[in-house]
Amino acid sequence: MQRAVSLVALLGLRGQALPLVLGRPLSGAQDALRRTPLYDFHLAHGGKMVAFSGWSLPVQYRDSHVDSHLHTRRHCSLFDVSHMLQTKIYGCDRVKLMESLVVGDIAELRPNQGTLSLFTNEAGGILDDLIVTNTSEGHLYVVSNAGCWDKDLALMQDKARELQNMGSDVGLEVVDNALLALQGPTAAQVLQAGVADDLRKLPFMTSAVMEVFGVSRCRVTRCGYTGEDGVEISVPAAGAVRLATALLENPEVKLAGLAARDSLRLEAGLCLYGSDIDEHTTPVEGSLSWTLGTVTSGSPSPCLKKNVAMGYVPLEYSRPGTPLLVEVRRKQQKAVVSKMPFVPTNYYTLK
Repeated sequence: MQRAVSLVALLGLRGQALPLVLGRPLSGAQDALRRTPLYDFHLAHGGKMVAFSGWSLPVQYRDSHVDSHLHTRRHCSLFDVSHMLQTKIYGCDRVKLMESLVVGDIAELRPNQGTLSLFTNEAGGILDDLIVTNTSEGHLYVVSNAGCWDKDLALMQDKARELQNMGSDVGLEVVDNALLALQGPTAAQVLQAGVADDLRKLPFMTSAVMEVFGVSRCRVTRCGYTGEDGVEISVPAAGAVRLATALLENPEVKLAGLAARDSLRLEAGLCLYGSDIDEHTTPVEGSLSWTLGTVTSGSPSPCLKKNVAMGYVPLEYSRPGTPLLVEVRRKQQKAVVSKMPFVPTNYYTLK
């Protein structure tokens, strides 16, 4: 049996960076790539655009990756995550459809409560990770990964057709909104200036539809993938630039790209689909093919100022404090198994 573990490099490895893992193809090629509604906005603000999961997205802006990372931990940053697949599942049998595809009790979600879940195949392998929200508007709002867009959409569409042929009342549609993530300890303070709703009443993994800085019909969800407090805002595409511009008027807010998002999620101990989990990984254990183990994600930690990584090792080597050797660019380096998250998370919950 393989177990997922976290690794912290010992002091002797500080000067040698583990490779940053974004998990999906990333390059500088821009031909035939999809663009988010904020593409021109990114260019105007110095975004360095790269190919990522079939989209043209900023890997960073004028600030360095490390500066963006640390700004998110200390203040807040704005990320364009509009490449994510947003889906609406409706009909009386919407919960039946979703529970036939994911691990999780969707029926028990309260109105506007969400949960992190997993699409799995018949062998229990993970097809993708996703967030499912039971909205008070009578549908399920689903956000899943861009790298699995075609696979996830086909999975849900096939199941919908199957249930419809059996007489079930269910359907789905792709939500053509932009998706902005405002992440960091001052995110709620920044957002509160632009909404009438009291964000103190919106805890982690809940959402509400509201007007945000004059843009109506925005769904604000208290979640994110950095380990910090923050929100993801599903905003009509026509209002995305207006909203991003309004948020940037606050000096607390800076733009951040893919590089910072990846190192932030790694410090928070959050898995990346395609690197740390995939169809050969079950929710319970890593039934993988290697003998001694592998590093699935790794990078320097800007907060800890040492290298960190996630990976799989045999069960007998998984206890925190266990010394290991990690091969980095064909050289063996000392590391030690650590508990996750590497950096404490700061999700907002009601006291």
